[in-house]
Amino acid sequence: MSARKPALGFILVTLFLDILGLGLIIPILPRLVESFVGNDPTEGAFYVGLLTATYAVMQFFCAPLMGSISDRYGRRVVLLVTLFGQVLDYLLLAFSPTLGWFFLGRVLAGVGGASIGTAGAYIADVSPPEKRAQNFGLIGVAFGLGFIAGPAMSAWLGTVQLPFLGLDALRTPFIVAGCFTLVNAVWGVFFVPESLAPENRRAFSWSRANPFGALRYLARYPVVLGLSASWLLFGIAQRGLENTWVLYTQYRFDWGVRETGFSLAVVGLAAAVVQGGLSRRIIPKFGERRVLTFALGVSAVTFACYAFASQGWMMFPIIVVSAFGGLTQPSAQGLMSKAVPANEQGMLQGGILGVGSLTGAFGPPLATNLFGYFAGADAPIALPGAGFLMSSLLTVFALLMAIRTFKRLPA
Repeated sequence: MSARKPALGFILVTLFLDILGLGLIIPILPRLVESFVGNDPTEGAFYVGLLTATYAVMQFFCAPLMGSISDRYGRRVVLLVTLFGQVLDYLLLAFSPTLGWFFLGRVLAGVGGASIGTAGAYIADVSPPEKRAQNFGLIGVAFGLGFIAGPAMSAWLGTVQLPFLGLDALRTPFIVAGCFTLVNAVWGVFFVPESLAPENRRAFSWSRANPFGALRYLARYPVVLGLSASWLLFGIAQRGLENTWVLYTQYRFDWGVRETGFSLAVVGLAAAVVQGGLSRRIIPKFGERRVLTFALGVSAVTFACYAFASQGWMMFPIIVVSAFGGLTQPSAQGLMSKAVPANEQGMLQGGILGVGSLTGAFGPPLATNLFGYFAGADAPIALPGAGFLMSSLLTVFALLMAIRTFKRLPA
């Protein structure tokens, strides 16, 4: 077990850097995109949604492939290849001269982002079944810390120019994130052991490695299928919120990079506290079912609260309460992980990530276009929070689906 400890640290750093990249991009991407389209917010919102969907579609196709490869050849090689791919993505984003290059960067990021599922499988490998939900909560810690550091770095580094590279200040965060990721990849090459025992490996199959085969695989387990459907609805809601946050707060409260970066850092801090600290106490005490029900209920209410906040300061207390919605991920993932055998954990995590990728394909375009329409001059009513209301409604349906699935679980 001692050999696993540094490896688990590597996994958490890898996940942290994955979310750091997202946290970097969220505050500055809308402004970079608008600079390519004449600073038109409506057209900018369209391209922001499309860029996010591009990332998600690539992740959807690559996540099951990476999961199946990791079940055959081990987790380590998949993680290292995707990390070096992310370094290349950051360089592309830093030096992209046109919007088209941004799309190429998002394609590479989607391939590299598929490593999140492999990281989840690594955690499953080194965790006993009764500890998996708690250890999956560490994913939330890494996500939370990434969302603290990413927006904070954007707020600060986004004003720092690197004259020797001839880059706009908004590109500086990509250079720094690329350097961090490169260091992590080199660490993995020299110091990280494999987690998947030879007896738990299985033959590679294209029928399981394609996303549609992976989704059919999820259907073999009714509990996994039902919770995946709930996860899909909630994920669409969450991705919609994330991708309209900057657009909404800039439009309604006139927030700049610093304000949005600070608000997202608060989101990350609250998520890290809840998912990292409280989840390890709450989930064992109340069980995954009750916690999942509570988390989805909190999310449905707070999404609606965001839509009707009339002043910027109101967003912060809502953020604190909404952090408890982050308990959805470890509780749902823990239930699903218990439902499948050890030699299918990589496939499961790849399938879960594939479902999550679908949320990124649908949620951002839906929410950003709702924002663009109801914030536009031709809208029948001024309702820029329409995307948040969509998220609230989808979460209610996710809660109902989860409750229905609980009937299939043993008492």
